[in-house]
Amino acid sequence: MPEGLFTVRASDIEPYIGLRYLSKLFRLMAIILVLVLVAEIITGFVQMGTVALPRLLGEASRLIVLAGLLWGIGDLAILLIDVGHDVRAARILLGRQAAHHLQEHHGERRREARGAAPGGGQKNG
Repeated sequence: MPEGLFTVRASDIEPYIGLRYLSKLFRLMAIILVLVLVAEIITGFVQMGTVALPRLLGEASRLIVLAGLLWGIGDLAILLIDVGHDVRAARILLGRQAAHHLQEHHGERRREARGAAPGGGQKNG
């Protein structure tokens, strides 16, 4: 088989650097929100005591939901990287299958052209 059939283009193996940084950024933002939440709870209890509890619960629920969304978006970026790898692998496989099919088809035409000559190489049973 030709060597070109098994080569992989450089564009097919480029890393998804931007999506990895985006994922890390969203996860970092989620961690910062959780740290802000902890700091807010501590300062709320220090300044107002248990009176601040209802207000802190509302703020905590909002910050937890937002941090969860940011962490989920980071996971979606990782999922997009995995999908991109699958698409690249499928593209490589499809290219190899198409090249193999064309090579076989071209070989059949050569055999048919040789078979049309006198004596055609056909067996009589």
